[in-house]
Amino acid sequence: MPQDKVYIVGVAPEGLSSLSPKLRRMVNQVDVVFGGERLLEMFPSLRGQKIAIRNNLDEVSSLIKANLGQKRMVVLASGDPGFYGIAKYLTDKLGKGVLEIIPNVSTMQMAFARIKESWDDTAFASVHSRPIEDIIDLVRANSKIGLFTDDKHTPGKVARTLLENGIENCQCYVCQDLGTEEECVIASDLLGLKNMEFSPLNIMILIRDAQKPGEITRTQQLMGYAEERFQKPATETGLITKTEVRAVSLAKLCLTKSSVVWDIGAGSGAVSIEASLLASEGSVFAIEKNSEAVAAINENIRRFGCHNVRVLQALAPDGIEELPAPGAVFVGGSGGNLGGILHVACRRLKPKGRIVINAATLETLHTAVDALKANGLVVDVTLVNVARSKDILNLTRFEALNPVFIITGRKGTETTSDQR
Repeated sequence: MPQDKVYIVGVAPEGLSSLSPKLRRMVNQVDVVFGGERLLEMFPSLRGQKIAIRNNLDEVSSLIKANLGQKRMVVLASGDPGFYGIAKYLTDKLGKGVLEIIPNVSTMQMAFARIKESWDDTAFASVHSRPIEDIIDLVRANSKIGLFTDDKHTPGKVARTLLENGIENCQCYVCQDLGTEEECVIASDLLGLKNMEFSPLNIMILIRDAQKPGEITRTQQLMGYAEERFQKPATETGLITKTEVRAVSLAKLCLTKSSVVWDIGAGSGAVSIEASLLASEGSVFAIEKNSEAVAAINENIRRFGCHNVRVLQALAPDGIEELPAPGAVFVGGSGGNLGGILHVACRRLKPKGRIVINAATLETLHTAVDALKANGLVVDVTLVNVARSKDILNLTRFEALNPVFIITGRKGTETTSDQR
């Protein structure tokens, strides 16, 4: 075994017996063995120095660096070290060149085998030392979820958090102490789990039932919904961006998964909803003055499960100064104060961010272009003319929609690696 390599060895729940004879000999012959206390106890005949891994990963990586080329070292890890394991951390710290990773059966893999479910269509996450709230949108967006938990973020706490956020339609499995004599699989729903106690060694699997009437899951599509899919205010008309115009406007915004978006004059919230699906790890702020429109936005948030949208009832630019700085701003309505809105938006816009404005009149086009240029943004304009087919008896004709100017302002020169 070369001294200029560190071996990360995956250990299945069965412990020593899950390794081949060759691997057992290697682990027993090295000079230093790193691992969690539970894993180190599985190897009572270790000859080398034992160093427990707790909350001391920086110390562990420093020790490995200091001993490279001088001592033979092994890091013991649970299951597959590259699957929510220590391999990523050590790769980032030490580089790929000094590591050899030898995986074993993951406890997640075992858990799915125990409940006899496939796992190739599963979304995975960990609440190990991470906020449970981070998984809410993931659960909403997927029908099958595998979770790593810990002794603080237990399956019971996960269940309570999901219920508090309106998620109910889940079949739940908690697979405890897999591969040991205490192995146990608990099948229940979120209500049944919320007050239970569990072994700290567990995997939680959620299988969501069919969606509720009117609910749309994110696995269906990210954009391009017809106007009819959105709730609209009962007494207002025209408060929704047409599908084709919305698609071009979102393309001009160049959103990333982590974008912070302002939707000013949000109307029914169609742009906010689709922006939130595209910026699934970011935040969208829908600013709208009309109370009935705000009610419609909130209904669309519920209907589409877009809980990264925050609604602010205000007449912009009031209130937007306090919002997080955006990487993308869409202006669908301005309440007659487009210049004032753009003055604030341009100042708060992140470097390389974009502002997109929809305008139906030449006057609004003129105001938008002048305001963007006056604030130092690079401007381009696209005129969108859309005609939709319409059946007449056994014939088809086209019915034109109102043309819309899409004005785009760019703050500086963007690159493909921009984080908006």
